[in-house]
Amino acid sequence: MELSTGQQRLLFAVVVLLLAGLGIYLLGPVTHHGAAAAPTPTPSASSHTAVAATSPTAAAQPTTAPVTSPATSSTGSVDIYQWLPFTEQDLAQASQTTIAFAADYETYSYTETAAAYGEKMASLVTTELDATLVNDYATPGVATPRIAQKQVSTSSGGIASIRAFGAGSITFLVNITQQLSATKVTATTTTQQYAVTVVYSPADGWQVNDIELANAGNS
Repeated sequence: MELSTGQQRLLFAVVVLLLAGLGIYLLGPVTHHGAAAAPTPTPSASSHTAVAATSPTAAAQPTTAPVTSPATSSTGSVDIYQWLPFTEQDLAQASQTTIAFAADYETYSYTETAAAYGEKMASLVTTELDATLVNDYATPGVATPRIAQKQVSTSSGGIASIRAFGAGSITFLVNITQQLSATKVTATTTTQQYAVTVVYSPADGWQVNDIELANAGNS
């Protein structure tokens, strides 16, 4: 059926009203929802890192440095004297006796008697060695030029090493330096190495009981 002009206008108005109402219905909820809840932001990489660093799993696994054993010194805890037939004190006393003897051995004056020469070393050497040194000092082949040239000698010594040792016995290699002056003879300074053996006795302690040139033996 064909609508009249008035009917067409009325139908058009109704359609416009329906479309307007539909638009209000559709657009109204969208605007409302947008204002009520903003879109949830996507966590950034830094946020994930912070969460991971403070998460219970990470906190339950603390990092610890490896435990290392303390270094052991090669000699700090080793007493070498447990392998030797003498103590550290024995070695010190034997060394002192040897050095004192080296200072007296070549110290003398042309005015000094053999007895006086032997007496100054009596506490440092055994009775047997003291007698030997006195005899050597008084030997004519030694005493005559000493007196004729008016010789005056002083000596000093230093231990170079230990050559040998045993129960109650130590042999040192000792460098003895002699400074000799005399009338009509040029003063000289010479150093020779000797093997000096010291022995221990409860009564006398450490004493020298032998002296020889190092290259003569006494090893």
